[in-house]
Amino acid sequence: MWIELGHFSTILALILTLVQWVSPLVGVASGRPVWIRVGRQAAFATFILLTIASGCLITSFMIHDFTVKYVTNHASLKLPVFYLATAMWGGHEGSLLLWAWLLSLYIAVAAWRHWATHPLSMPWILAITAALLTGFLLLILFLSSPFDRMFPAPPDGRDLNPLLQDPGMVFHPPFLYMGYVGFAIPFAFAMAALITGRTGEEWILATRRWTLFSWAMLTTGIVFGAYWAYYELGWGGYWAWDPVENASFMPWLTGTAFLHSIMVQERRQMFKTWNLFLITTTFALSLLGTFLVRSGVLSSVHAFASDPGKGVYILVFMSVVLLFSFGLLIVRSDLVQTKVQMESMLSRESTFLFNNLFLVVGTTTVLLGTLYPLAVETFSTAKVSVGAPYYNKVFIPIMLGLLILMGIGPLIPWRSSQWATTLKRFTLPAVLAVVGVVVAIVLNVNHTYGVITVALIFFVLTTHLQDVFSGTRLRMQKEGTNPLVALMALINRNKRRYGGLIVHLGVLIMAAGFIGSGLFQEERTLVMKVGDGVRNGSWHLTLQSIAPTAKRNWTATEATFVAKKDGGEEAILKTQKRVYSEFQQPTSEAAIHSTFWEDLYVVLGDPVGDGFSFRVYRNPLVGWVWWGSGVMAVGAFIALLQGRRLSRRQRVVAQGAAA
Repeated sequence: MWIELGHFSTILALILTLVQWVSPLVGVASGRPVWIRVGRQAAFATFILLTIASGCLITSFMIHDFTVKYVTNHASLKLPVFYLATAMWGGHEGSLLLWAWLLSLYIAVAAWRHWATHPLSMPWILAITAALLTGFLLLILFLSSPFDRMFPAPPDGRDLNPLLQDPGMVFHPPFLYMGYVGFAIPFAFAMAALITGRTGEEWILATRRWTLFSWAMLTTGIVFGAYWAYYELGWGGYWAWDPVENASFMPWLTGTAFLHSIMVQERRQMFKTWNLFLITTTFALSLLGTFLVRSGVLSSVHAFASDPGKGVYILVFMSVVLLFSFGLLIVRSDLVQTKVQMESMLSRESTFLFNNLFLVVGTTTVLLGTLYPLAVETFSTAKVSVGAPYYNKVFIPIMLGLLILMGIGPLIPWRSSQWATTLKRFTLPAVLAVVGVVVAIVLNVNHTYGVITVALIFFVLTTHLQDVFSGTRLRMQKEGTNPLVALMALINRNKRRYGGLIVHLGVLIMAAGFIGSGLFQEERTLVMKVGDGVRNGSWHLTLQSIAPTAKRNWTATEATFVAKKDGGEEAILKTQKRVYSEFQQPTSEAAIHSTFWEDLYVVLGDPVGDGFSFRVYRNPLVGWVWWGSGVMAVGAFIALLQGRRLSRRQRVVAQGAAA
């Protein structure tokens, strides 16, 4: 009964989505606002119906309804309740329903929040988002239905993929999808701006928070995925340039470019065409990520469900979106022309321009590396792979360029600056960058990129502290307050700016983590028996025991180590090799002991003679990658608190400057 209710709700949602698509256009054509209101109410009703559909599918998992084919394929009687509740997105059918539900939620929120403030754009926003949702609902109902029945019902299900039976499964896909889908709203606003001719700052102001929220969710999803890979896959790292990792990274890069670029349009009324291009590309890359995961064209640990036929549909759907959006941009290009020109290459506008160019070139680099193997396999019988050496050689210099621009931007004013003044501002950061080089050499950083990164971390940190110190000092002089009160007032006055600087601080912390874990990782591979010991760095590990263990739906061999560090610190590490009851493929569970400076990381391998193989890693500063992402989240949250008052003031300033 539950699954039929969910299926029927999805069918009704499709019908109402078509109403949401058509009725606002009828209202615009006929000049009758009542039809537009019908579209708005249809958006609310669609969200409720898809919420019911999603709830019914989850309920089918919870009650072990194995007459539902999707439940049979992704659950079992032994599967813990924790994973039953989240197995909805364990395969491509359910994850597409999650995508559709999130899109309906975002549409409903946008229709509620922007109804009164954007009456001319709202009919087109409703129609465009409805068209996107219609595409996904057609895919769900006719090609990838999670509501199909099977009779007779099997006594038990096939269980969830062992790699997905992990807490990471609860967080990584939803956050990633909240980012992917969230970019649909700024995209719809951009298309509505082109259609209505209102291509000024209005749509930018309306979507700034949407974009920042989506970017933050995508960032969180990517970091959750990296941490999940780190502790679950057992290879000692967290980023392998896997094609599906790349698929999530590309919209993050262009979304980052868009977040920076819109500041120029708000302040100086420049980059109008470029901003429309960036948000369209970002949403298109979000669709590409869905295509790559669901089409079956990739071989990836993430592509756990595939179907080429469904992939063709998504590819066609994505092509239609691209043709519509870029075609509209070309046809309406006359509306986005601006008379405002860049006055000097020594200005903040130019740093944003180069920031955008670096990010887009980085995106292109990743895109080529991801799609090139597919192109070769399509047009020949050869198989090629593009791995970390390519990405590291091409992408790392681009990221170093971005770090330089990150340090330059805060200290250069808008419009233009004098060389003498600029050089004076950067004297201290340059000196401390040299200090960074010395520190890197003392710490035995013997890689050129590593030395440059350490120097740039010192440089960027100094420029940001200079900016904050200067603003705090001026506020202290103006208001006569103490430094702490002045600093809090400074941040409160412009949460967006200083939230962004905190995000940059998080990036620097992560960069230090990348250098430490990437250049100084120590790995030992060896065969050990109970009582044997091994030394890695300042740690000495002794294999205390190897014994079988089991839980509800898996059995495992568990190895226990006692680790002692020079100086007295001690830790117990337990690593497992698991075999799930419905799967023969064993999975590794790494043992990780984390400290401020490093992680001790042990992975149990296969039996060898009368012992077992082990891999023991020491990963310096890897924890800084996760802590840095936390700092980025704090900065993004602070920036989200910024209301529209400052943006309106900036728009007035920009209009006055343009005049």
